[in-house]
Amino acid sequence: MAVIHVTNRAGKTQTITGKVGNTIMEILRDAGMDVEAICGGCCSCATCHVFIDDAWIDKMPARTADEFELVEQTRAFKDKNSRLSCQIKFTEAMDGIAVTVAPAE
Repeated sequence: MAVIHVTNRAGKTQTITGKVGNTIMEILRDAGMDVEAICGGCCSCATCHVFIDDAWIDKMPARTADEFELVEQTRAFKDKNSRLSCQIKFTEAMDGIAVTVAPAE
């Protein structure tokens, strides 16, 4: 298990553990961190939108065109930081990552 530092929509930061191999969405959703994940991780709803901390952006896998199209249409879109957490598999290299749950749409 590795850790994720999560800031929820109320601005409270918590450190949670996550199983390597799960998506960040699954970890956040299962920990009750304001992630609805309505589509179940199919990259079709943007209800798992998070902001990746600046220090971690370059360590993330690239966004797919589908992911970019969805996050770009959100009101809270941040060019470099916006990601769909369902599209990021959690790895050992991400131990200690910091994310903020985006505002609800």
